[in-house]
Amino acid sequence: MSLSPATWNTSTLVAVSAFAFACILFLRKSKPTSLPLPPGPKKLPIIGNLLQLPTSFEWEVYARWSEMYNSDILHVDAAGSSIIIVNSWKAAYDLFEKKSSLYSSRAENQMVLLSGWKWLFGFMPYGEAWLERRKLFQKHFHPLDDESHHPQEREYVYEMLGRMLDEPEDFMEHIRHLMGAITLSLGYGIDVKPKDDPNIHIAAEAVRGLAGAANFSAFLVNSIPALKYVPSWFPGAAWKRQAEVWCDWTMKMRDIPFQRSLEQLAEGTATPSLVTNCVQSLDETKDREHQLTVIKDTAGNFFVGGADTTVSTINTFLMMMVCYPEIQDKAQEELDRVIGKGQLPDFSDEAALPYISALVKESIRYQAITPFAIPHYLTEDDEYNGYFLPGGSVVLGNVWAITHDKEDYPEPLEFKPERFLKDGKLNPEVREPTAAFGFGRRVYVHVMRAFSGHFAHQKKIEQYL
Repeated sequence: MSLSPATWNTSTLVAVSAFAFACILFLRKSKPTSLPLPPGPKKLPIIGNLLQLPTSFEWEVYARWSEMYNSDILHVDAAGSSIIIVNSWKAAYDLFEKKSSLYSSRAENQMVLLSGWKWLFGFMPYGEAWLERRKLFQKHFHPLDDESHHPQEREYVYEMLGRMLDEPEDFMEHIRHLMGAITLSLGYGIDVKPKDDPNIHIAAEAVRGLAGAANFSAFLVNSIPALKYVPSWFPGAAWKRQAEVWCDWTMKMRDIPFQRSLEQLAEGTATPSLVTNCVQSLDETKDREHQLTVIKDTAGNFFVGGADTTVSTINTFLMMMVCYPEIQDKAQEELDRVIGKGQLPDFSDEAALPYISALVKESIRYQAITPFAIPHYLTEDDEYNGYFLPGGSVVLGNVWAITHDKEDYPEPLEFKPERFLKDGKLNPEVREPTAAFGFGRRVYVHVMRAFSGHFAHQKKIEQYL
């Protein structure tokens, strides 16, 4: 005798639902194809490569695997989650840029979301919410139109140089303060305290959490999303408790400077900034709260860019100057010869300083902002170089492998600004280290804005705006 729907109990419904879900997954994964998956370590039943995935220096491990399997793309399976690793510029260009319509979305990083970063459009899926925030950002911070920001940037740089001379031992704090001051001024119209500004401290803590949460393969919850429902008090859920701590800092970073900017606007003391300009230009025919949320998210994205990525690159530069004093001497000689001893360079001097421009490029290449680009998401099945790439895969661009490719950059572990020069001029034949800023439509425009003058292929940048 068959059961009517009214007599089904909860256990029956769960069992039927689980069976149906398993069938859907089986049918989706067993789509007939004569093409093999990209190479990778041998997969075990059910868990796939879960036990083989590296948890430290993953970028170097994947680069070695690429050589081992003689393939610039790899495939691993993390308990049912398909992951494709892209280890060469050519493969990255062919997939992320030539096929950007398939590869422009984002894989859900559960740890990032649990840490409160769903508003960060670098992690948003490709869609209306992302486009809305991206459009607003580009309207106010176009990467090819920096001149309007030069006066503020120049002012804060000069202040930083004075602090650096007085307290050189705190150089990292000076750099973080510099970028925090620039982003708070341009984004919110907020002046920062000369030392120990609370907004900069909040940003530092929030970004530290983002750096930890963004490591996709370090947290099992990214491969088994159902784990996000595990309560934080549960044994072994220390990662969940950590996410809650990170989330608190994340929300402070997004909300506190935005609220202060609104207060200054109400007090009549606000200075022009992204927030104040946007709030004053609200469309009264549209949802006010929604518009304010978009503005707050967009300003927060700009703050993140200044509080983390640019700081990391400048710190790499300073470290290399200490490790390679002969390179520092060459840079100083160029400054003295072109600008004059005792004079500070300005933005207009860049074209006359090829060695320093090469030094900036090498700093970006040598120690990329992050060794992996933010994970992309393949929206449907694809084929590449005779391999089948299953839709629904997480696609990781191995920035470290690309910026340390021996073909493009001989002796990649050596810090050599000269690799970008030929006959005393920048060599356009050497590949620009743009991989450090991501790929395709999801390139880190907010970071490239700070360095766009150092790249020859401006049209390449323009097409993603």
